[in-house]
Amino acid sequence: MNAQQLKNAILQEAIEGRLVPQDPNDEPASALLARIRKEKERLVKEGKLKKKDLEVNPISEDEIPFEIPESWEWVRLSILSSAIHYGFTASAAPAGNAKLLRITDIQDDKVDWKSVPFCTTKEKDLISYQLKNRDILIARTGGTIGKTYIVRQLDEVAVFASYLIRVIPMEEVNEEFLKLFMMTPCYWKQLTDASSGTGQPNVNGQSLSNLIVPLPPLAEQKRIVEKIEKLLPKIEKYGKAQDELNKLNEELPERLKKSILQEAIEGRLVPQDPNDEPASVLLAKIREEKKQLLKDGKLKKKDLEVKPISEDEIPFEIPESWEWVRLGSVISLLSGRDLVPQDYNDSNHGIPYITGASNFDYGQLLINRWTEKPMTVSKKGDLLITCKGTIGTMAYNEVGEIHIARQVMAINSFCVNLDYIKYFLMRQVYELEKKAKSIIPGISREDLLDSSFPLPPLVEQHRIVARIEQLFKKIDKL
Repeated sequence: MNAQQLKNAILQEAIEGRLVPQDPNDEPASALLARIRKEKERLVKEGKLKKKDLEVNPISEDEIPFEIPESWEWVRLSILSSAIHYGFTASAAPAGNAKLLRITDIQDDKVDWKSVPFCTTKEKDLISYQLKNRDILIARTGGTIGKTYIVRQLDEVAVFASYLIRVIPMEEVNEEFLKLFMMTPCYWKQLTDASSGTGQPNVNGQSLSNLIVPLPPLAEQKRIVEKIEKLLPKIEKYGKAQDELNKLNEELPERLKKSILQEAIEGRLVPQDPNDEPASVLLAKIREEKKQLLKDGKLKKKDLEVKPISEDEIPFEIPESWEWVRLGSVISLLSGRDLVPQDYNDSNHGIPYITGASNFDYGQLLINRWTEKPMTVSKKGDLLITCKGTIGTMAYNEVGEIHIARQVMAINSFCVNLDYIKYFLMRQVYELEKKAKSIIPGISREDLLDSSFPLPPLVEQHRIVARIEQLFKKIDKL
């Protein structure tokens, strides 16, 4: 049960008479209603109400949603109010003779009166629309329909705008109890049923007047309000704790994966085997492979150059059988190049053309453009990584020849498990983002090639990859 569900359940208990005990010494709600009627008759004689305000719209059995205690009464909201009416139509202004309270000024059941604009009203309008303490305001249209606000400790001359409806409770009714009722599922169901309108939902004064309210004795109304006021802060605290837990649960899989990747690249995820050929031997093989590629004209002399790694660049210790190297010494890296619109199409002519993160879908490539004029072509088996805008999204090229735009780079390796490189980069994305330059985040070739890379023996790389994939599958099932 979340905080809102708990709050709804408690409020429902309150209006069903199950939150606080009944007291047989309480004056029953029927006597309270008699006093209200007597007061309304007096106001009719004084010309402050009209005869129609004494009319009673009977409540049918079909309208009653649940049973209430014997001392309570089901009653229309109109009976408990001296008036239910729309607000004042005026334009907001920086100055005037009254503040103009609008729906948007009511946030989290509070009003910052300093930020409420002014309006200019005639004296008769001020008499009709001036707000007083105990008034209950209800939003009557749009996405905020039904939102309520009770006026308390008002020290401003203020009127309310036309998209609000005011309910003025009779003096014999506890306005805080009415406000609590307007937070319950019972209220919201009636409001939803009564709302009308095709463009935006809205509720009118008549439908509000006809809402049925379970009315306790006045003394019990006060006890209910006191009890709810004690419980609501606890519910709010529970809600915050629940939000924190939900956030933690959402973040936990990513945190676990991040932790696993960190252990992997530090040599702590799988045990080392003394029989494994050390990474130093693997590096020698890579160098021999590069020399052969140089002879074949597939590499340049600069590709054999080794840039030393200083101690300051080493972020953690690794096992003795491992080696710190530049990532650029174990990979080949192809940077993409953008095409002009006339050089690509959407009719499947030529080879696929991918432009960025929008082409990556959970490790798969989405192809929606093609080109017959490829320039930077990724080969099947390459690891593709986004490097502009959205950084670090990856997918394998399982398609074949693909032209890549400058938002993408293609990676292949020399005698190194490419999956291990992928998992290293997944962990390094956070560091790469820190290096992102300009307003639109981006990483350069140098950012990748110069990265300090912890190189395990080849056999251990395979064990690490297998263990990561095993653990990630378990996490994804959480």
